[in-house]
Amino acid sequence: MTDLRHILPRLLRPAAAALLALGATFTLAAQASELPGQGVKVQPLQSSIAEETFQTLLVVRGLQKLGYDVQPIKEIEYATAHVALANGDATFMADHWDPLHADFYKNAGGDAKLWRKGAYSTNAAQGYLIDKKTADAHQITSIAQLKDPQIAKLFDTNGDGKADLTGCTPGWGCEAAIEHQLTAYGLRATVTHVQGSYPALMADTIARFKAGQPVLYYTWTPYWVSAELRPGKDVVWLQVPFTALPGDQAGLKTALPDGRNYGFPLNTQKIVANKAFAEKNPAAAKLFEVMQLPVADINAQNLAMKNGQKQSADIERHVDGWIRAHQKTFDGWVDSAKAAAR
Repeated sequence: MTDLRHILPRLLRPAAAALLALGATFTLAAQASELPGQGVKVQPLQSSIAEETFQTLLVVRGLQKLGYDVQPIKEIEYATAHVALANGDATFMADHWDPLHADFYKNAGGDAKLWRKGAYSTNAAQGYLIDKKTADAHQITSIAQLKDPQIAKLFDTNGDGKADLTGCTPGWGCEAAIEHQLTAYGLRATVTHVQGSYPALMADTIARFKAGQPVLYYTWTPYWVSAELRPGKDVVWLQVPFTALPGDQAGLKTALPDGRNYGFPLNTQKIVANKAFAEKNPAAAKLFEVMQLPVADINAQNLAMKNGQKQSADIERHVDGWIRAHQKTFDGWVDSAKAAAR
């Protein structure tokens, strides 16, 4: 008779291995099913500002960690993006500027259709600047001085005698503030608001600066421009004679405690989302609420793009590098989001 004591272990080994593998599969499946975003599609939106991709992809990484099926980013300008979010045609946008986009938010349905909590990135500044050489030579400190035709002519780039202000791309929101202020400060007769592709216009502006010519432009932070034209060294901020803002921003104060007034309130960049989605997905809503990104980190990444690292693979690498450098923070966001879904 065959002694089964030696044969049974060999016979059972494959079965045991199969059971272990099956158990591992069940464990992985169970873990996957625990992810709150499992089976839920997410559509991110972004404006045509390529430098917003970094912030947007960082949110995407967090959502993917929660199991959400994130679709490729769709490019759409701010006003239309707010409407798309309100209508449920998209899920979130990572670069809603508060209060600059107040009218976009209100016109799309406001709190009844949109969701925004937390502060993704704070202390975003904006305003008008000129080159320091011209400012010092002519003692220019306020944009109101451009009412003087002789001062305005210093910044004339096309020979019509008026100052040419490198301005804001139509649809971004800042163009409405600039247009409002040109009228409020009595500058229509002496200043032309030059609009178009902002990056292309700023490339021309920087080329003029490097050639030693006067420059007048609008910009904001975080953005690479202020790393290329350094406020206080290469250029100076211009003050405004008084606060003048359009629409829902009209009642805001822009003067600083020391009395200086650059015409725009400090903005907070927020993640804005479809309200129904946020209510049905507390994990995603919590992620949107707790994520925070320093302005300095955005500036550094944007400058890397300006210096040539602007391909999709480059930006993906920047995002992954930021996460590795701040792994504890990133994991904390994800853990908070998971806890909110329980």
